[in-house]
Amino acid sequence: MKEAKKSWRGAAGVVIEGDKILMVKSKTSGKWSIPSGEIETSESPQQACMREVWEETGFCIDVKEQLHTKNVQIGQYEVTSHYFLCKVVSGNLCYQDPDDEIEEIAWQTKAELKEVLHDYPEDREHLIAFMNRAASIL
Repeated sequence: MKEAKKSWRGAAGVVIEGDKILMVKSKTSGKWSIPSGEIETSESPQQACMREVWEETGFCIDVKEQLHTKNVQIGQYEVTSHYFLCKVVSGNLCYQDPDDEIEEIAWQTKAELKEVLHDYPEDREHLIAFMNRAASIL
């Protein structure tokens, strides 16, 4: 009998300020990604994005627009992740991660983004393109 596939839905915040993007480093992998996480029951993707950015970085954000939806197969999971362009509206950079998964939080330039190890290396080129596009939106 074939095992049923499981699904996982998440949201990610592409938070850009000037020429920098907000990134978080995982304690487990030692690699970087944008703030993201699973969409909870009764939560919209936008609400999940706002919550995850706040939990992982301490910033309250405004979701400007949806940029991308990634659909990939990871093991037994069909993963759908919604990426949103976001702007900081309040808060301060702080470690308040309830899952204790974040080792470091940093604003990174495009040059730094190209050099760091990524949890999701397939996202690197998308993130650079989003940074290029954000100047005309934010």
